[in-house]
Amino acid sequence: MGTTITLTAADGHSLSAYTAGPGNAARGVVVVQEIFGVNSHMRAVCDRLASRGYAVVCPALFDRVERGVELGYTAQDIERGRALRGRIADAGPVADIEAAAESLPAGARRGIIGFCWGGTIAWWGATRTNRFAAASCWYGGGIAATRTETPNCPVQMHFGENDASIPLTDVDAIREAQKDVEIFVYPKAQHGFGCDARASFDPGAAELAWRRTHAFFDRHLG
Repeated sequence: MGTTITLTAADGHSLSAYTAGPGNAARGVVVVQEIFGVNSHMRAVCDRLASRGYAVVCPALFDRVERGVELGYTAQDIERGRALRGRIADAGPVADIEAAAESLPAGARRGIIGFCWGGTIAWWGATRTNRFAAASCWYGGGIAATRTETPNCPVQMHFGENDASIPLTDVDAIREAQKDVEIFVYPKAQHGFGCDARASFDPGAAELAWRRTHAFFDRHLG
């Protein structure tokens, strides 16, 4: 459904992005990748949102260190994704999501949704920028470490009860620090429960999280 475009961040960095949806949409969403690049799953997320009438853009965050990265979900892919992520300073992805937001239709109310690494970056989109009217963060492992930051828009978060990389103590700490953030925990769900290409996919949890996300964006993006 979508096409690839080129964005330029405020620091002059040029990066690619997958975009989909109507060019005159009244609502837009920035989709933020996992540590696996803008792969088929991320494009499917974009297409899902575009089918609901959103203008959507997913910036290739790994372009800062290596272009054209699309990984799967094997142990080797996870290792490589983590290595790539480790080479990127936090300020880079924040600049990239700001450029992505700027590329959405003028006047559109903008939301952001991210998964895994992208879930944390979506949180930063809410706290470190003023670009978004709503942020949906799915299993963001780095949120707990930055949980005291102040969001500039409504935020919703989704975590799996059995996420081996995000203990429930982290979720409790986020809940304590952010009284106004909607936080949902999905029973027995693991990390990556929203991705149907992963062994941890949980169809029931994923569908419920999507229903909640759609309703959240309907409330705050109009």
